[in-house]
Amino acid sequence: MNLKKLKEAEANFFAFYPKGFEDEALLPIIKRHNTEGIGKSVRELFAQEKFRNPDEICESFAKIVSKSSLISLFEKPKVRDMIKQMRMDQRDMLSIALYELLHGKQEKGFEMIVEVLAIYTLAKWSIVTLIPYYYDREKNFFIKPTTTKDIIKFFEIDGLTYKPRPTYEFYDRYTQVLGEMKSHVSPMIGEDNAGFTGFLMMAMKRE
Repeated sequence: MNLKKLKEAEANFFAFYPKGFEDEALLPIIKRHNTEGIGKSVRELFAQEKFRNPDEICESFAKIVSKSSLISLFEKPKVRDMIKQMRMDQRDMLSIALYELLHGKQEKGFEMIVEVLAIYTLAKWSIVTLIPYYYDREKNFFIKPTTTKDIIKFFEIDGLTYKPRPTYEFYDRYTQVLGEMKSHVSPMIGEDNAGFTGFLMMAMKRE
């Protein structure tokens, strides 16, 4: 990781936004994404007790994907159609995968959700990582392919090779690197992990 580039990006960010993500200039963007509001909904919809009803979990999954500004308009109807077409055993598997991702063994849940979504050619980084990110925005990262590839290249992160099909090995290593990078900048930049990667995107665009 190129720490010099990161610190330069931090200095440039505060030159434009002295109050960090509480700066008034950024409020329209924050309001548009509404990550705090959707995060609250996700913590309610995917609380442990909700997993008694797999159908409800699957419908909630489609609902959040449809509501999120982080998912492309092209993907949203595909996810809705997937949930409608799913057999009962596939709905059970998706529900179990989400439970493990949020409340159990994360690696197991990650591999399971990739397997289920792959049936419908929807095993994509953005869809796999969306719910975990909203559930805990200070711990889990939302992975967007183009941004991820650019971050790895721009900040000279060694030992990471992006591939389109999500793997837990890459997710675990990459999020560790992002967590380390986050520890080197002011908390005013990114308690919210999507905000932090948004800051990295802005740094690369300015460059």
